[in-house]
Parts: sequence; C-alpha cells; structure tokens
Amino acid sequence: MPNQQSKLLSFDILPGHYIRRLQQISVAIFLQETAGFGITPVQFAALSALEEFPNIDQKTLANTIGLDTSTIGGVINRLELRDLVKRSLSDKDRRIHVLTLTLQGKILLEEISPHVLKAQQRILSPLKKSQHEELIHMLDSLVKGNNEASRAPSLLK
Repeated sequence: MPNQQSKLLSFDILPGHYIRRLQQISVAIFLQETAGFGITPVQFAALSALEEFPNIDQKTLANTIGLDTSTIGGVINRLELRDLVKRSLSDKDRRIHVLTLTLQGKILLEEISPHVLKAQQRILSPLKKSQHEELIHMLDSLVKGNNEASRAPSLLK
C-alpha cells in the first residue's frame, strides 16, 4: 500500500506534468495545421515579434519571445537562409545587427496566420467558449508570475 507522501507526488496531480503535456500537444497541432509552411512554433514567434517590433537586435528578440540567446542564433540563421529575415548593421552601434522581416517573411506571416489561428482553436476546442479567455488569462498570470524563474525570462511584462 503506497504511503500518503508518495500519492502527493503522483505525476497526475502535478500542474507541471499537464503543462508539459499541453506544450507537446500544442506543438503537434501547430505543426499539423502549418505543415505546408515548414515553420516551427519558435520560428513563428520570432517572425511575429519582428513584425511587431521591427529593427530589433538578436538579443532583444530572444528576450522578447523568452528564448535563450544561444538558441536564437540558429533560429535566425534558418529564417535568413529562407530569405524570411534580414540582418543589417545598426546605425547606432556597428557591432550590433538588427533584424527585419523581408517581403517573403511578411507574405509567409500573412499566409500562415489563419492556419496558426486554427491550431489555437483546436487546442482550445475541449473547453467551452466561455472558458477560452479565462484560460488565456490564467496562463498569462502563470507565465508573468514565474517569468524570472525561466532560463530565458521575457522582457515583455
């Protein structure tokens, strides 16, 4: 007979277990809905952030989307190889490269957006419509409240 303490540590009552599983499911659904575009969720986040915040440097982009600076380089390299992102020297500091979306990047974002929205709808579909906003609010609170515990805290508050 298991003791009471081992039951307290059962994976099926730990929120982290469900968050990890939901992240796996979210990525799988995203990739299904966007299969024809060859873009990962992280690449989509980078492109979206560059649409919203043009001409930011790589470190700022990493901090904006909550990605560590060692990983963002590979993401940008892959996007640049596909002519979706362009690196240019900063006018203010010639040691820094700023990032901008290319025309191809803007077109891809426009074309992929309905598919990304469909993926988000699929993720939320087990919930009642009235619960969608509530879940987003709770997730936002959890992410913002625990931001500093991340390996790559986001600068967006």
